[in-house]
Amino acid sequence: MFKRIGSFIYGTLSYLIFLGTFLYAIGFIGNFGVPTTLDGVPSRPVGVALAIDVGLLGLFALQHSIMARKWFKDWWTRIVPKPLERSTYVLFSSLALILLFWQWQPLGGVVWTIKDPLAQVVLRGLFAFGWGLVLVSTFLINHFDLFGMRQVWLYLLDRPYTALRFGTPGPYRLVRHPLYVGWLFAFWSTPTMTLAHFLFSVATTAYILIAIQLEERDLVREHGDSYETYRRSVPMLIPFFRRRQDSPPAERVIAPKHTGGNI
Repeated sequence: MFKRIGSFIYGTLSYLIFLGTFLYAIGFIGNFGVPTTLDGVPSRPVGVALAIDVGLLGLFALQHSIMARKWFKDWWTRIVPKPLERSTYVLFSSLALILLFWQWQPLGGVVWTIKDPLAQVVLRGLFAFGWGLVLVSTFLINHFDLFGMRQVWLYLLDRPYTALRFGTPGPYRLVRHPLYVGWLFAFWSTPTMTLAHFLFSVATTAYILIAIQLEERDLVREHGDSYETYRRSVPMLIPFFRRRQDSPPAERVIAPKHTGGNI
């Protein structure tokens, strides 16, 4: 019983750390309300700052991708109890982001700046829309399962974990990865695009495009024809843009359980 209680406390703390990191990320990327942000006055030579930022982004991408793969989970759960696997992934992802927030180096320079007040309002609205879409998408695919709380709760109650099956709710009928669409809006919607923000947006977009390929390969392996049908029927990121015009309508299938639950 004490082991189950300890596991639940661990999972809860991991979730709370994620929640704080998620909220901090909004201010970090939007440049408001937090001590460190994407933009600012450079304090190091450009080459050094660029190397640090690329290293931080690469570290997050490696952690986020490797720990999400099945082969790693199979090995990792020999060390970490299965009910804690997802919470540990969430915790490590949050720590990688906290390190990025702490050590991020502004680069100076501006790629573009929008002066029109209406356009600025629109871009800030799209920024808020992106974060809202991310949050809504997590709840559509079971927020608490995605971030490990359901696993530790069931373990606390001494109940077996059962995988969740989903249909194609809301935005999942329009695109296969609304969670990632939300990130893209959040990363790119800014009236002033600095060099540091541009580097961050390009790197995270490239990571998303690579992560989708890895994630969908795992989903096809796990769900077989049902996910293949879904993938042929629903576009990846752009609504109404189908890869195959003769694809059959999307069936009620298992909705993708994203590994990119964190930033």
